[in-house]
Amino acid sequence: MRRRRPLLRAAVVGGGAYAVGRSSANKRADQAQQDDDQNARIDSLEQQQAPPQQAPQEPAPAAGPSLLDQLNQLDALHQQGALTDNEFTAAKAKLLGS
Repeated sequence: MRRRRPLLRAAVVGGGAYAVGRSSANKRADQAQQDDDQNARIDSLEQQQAPPQQAPQEPAPAAGPSLLDQLNQLDALHQQGALTDNEFTAAKAKLLGS
């Protein structure tokens, strides 16, 4: 008669299952690490290729004097008597575009 060894069989099956489970867990952890590394590299490359963020800039000053400066000059000339009322009105209308 043959004697069965249930404990030995259980140990072999259990040990094999443990080894497979552990191997599977290690593979999943390695894959997760590789995915994280790849995502970090992609993020780095995207940041390098993205155009730099520009801070809002003040509007560039006009090349010539501003409209207010020109009106002040016309008023000063009018008050000094260099421009008549009609000349002042015409020059002001020309500046304002009306």
